[in-house]
Amino acid sequence: MLNCQLHLLQNQTYEETWDFQRSLFDAMIQNKSNLLPTEPLHLIMIEHPHVYTFGKSADRENLLATDEALSAMEAKVYDIERGGDITYHGPGQLVVYPIFDLEALNMGVKRFVEGIETTIIKTLADYGIEAGIIKDRIGVWIDIDQPTERKIAAIGIKCSRFVSMHGLALNVNTDLGMFNHIVPCGIVDKGVTSMEKELGGKIDMFAVKEKLGKHFESTFGLTITKK
Repeated sequence: MLNCQLHLLQNQTYEETWDFQRSLFDAMIQNKSNLLPTEPLHLIMIEHPHVYTFGKSADRENLLATDEALSAMEAKVYDIERGGDITYHGPGQLVVYPIFDLEALNMGVKRFVEGIETTIIKTLADYGIEAGIIKDRIGVWIDIDQPTERKIAAIGIKCSRFVSMHGLALNVNTDLGMFNHIVPCGIVDKGVTSMEKELGGKIDMFAVKEKLGKHFESTFGLTITKK
């Protein structure tokens, strides 16, 4: 099993977390360039302040809020390196960044994304929430093929030299009203949901982190230790 350090970050700005991600990502790529071991891998977990992020293929018109509205919400906007369109991050949402060497894990990008989806689906199953995936739509969904089909987790990654950064956002106790200011992931005909909404009450975020971490261990063959 590969060693993985878990970083439970708190009270950091989006910029600080982004810089930390990139420092781990750059160091892992540098080690590969120097033919050095890339272990340990890294897993970052955090709840961000209100931010909207544009992926590389984002349509700017999918941000519906005016500058004045963004200022009133104290929400910032960033253009970042991951794939995909626009999404929201904020309090009550668990954002997870795996900084993984996919070659060390003996997998390609497609299988890596499938592993992230599996990890989320198993975590939700621990709470009695049945979720799955939709072909050609990255992320995790509930009530698939039904009129009430809705998204509970988004995935957007960047890979270079088979090293990953960015990752997943699972709506735990998220203020879903914040999604009204965007077209989430550029999808106009689907809703969003959260664990809190599905289960009818606040969810213990620490417990979700523990369960998700355990499923990362089993899905990717890791031994996770807290940094």
